Amino acid sequence: MQRSELKLHLNTRVQEDQPVKKTKPEAVKQKDLQLEQLARECRGGSRAAQKKLYDALAPKMFSLCLRYMGDRQSAEDVLQDGFVTLFTRLGSFAGEGSFEGWARKIFVNTALMSLRKTDILRSAEGTDAVWGLGSGDTTAIQTLGYKELLKLISGLPAGFRTVFNMYVIEGWSHKEIAAALGITEGTSRSQLQRARMMLQERIKKR
Repeated sequence: MQRSELKLHLNTRVQEDQPVKKTKPEAVKQKDLQLEQLARECRGGSRAAQKKLYDALAPKMFSLCLRYMGDRQSAEDVLQDGFVTLFTRLGSFAGEGSFEGWARKIFVNTALMSLRKTDILRSAEGTDAVWGLGSGDTTAIQTLGYKELLKLISGLPAGFRTVFNMYVIEGWSHKEIAAALGITEGTSRSQLQRARMMLQERIKKR
């Protein structure tokens, strides 16, 4: 992806695999209907449908897992655990909202559960000082390609990476992040600010 194709801003929340061109609503609806049909077939015991559903979701969900975990091996482990959870919970999908959005929440929660097991997210507790961002600090990232940004995100320390993902990409509030990770809202804000600053510094050095 060329840098000129897509402009991003670290102070703006973005969507997973955001396309350069807007996807037509009809296409999105059709894709979700196909996923829902595969889910129904999976509940009926179709192994072929399970493979198709896996193949349809795996690339995007692996990207999500990699953003949270930071390395391929851990991301692959979370991906597999996430699919186990997804297939066992297919019956709980109520048809409200998109199936992909429902699946996405499962993989985010699976990644967070894996991170919580290591207690790595609590290592930043107590570092609540807010690092300010100057108005000129974001110049270096305004024309950074989306995939290139995600690659840099995966290289952040676990605490920074997790809060950045949850706030900027998933759209969680600091209150929700604090409750999910067992940290204070101040720590969440601090981790987000530090993640942004670290990304900016790394981008400037490229």
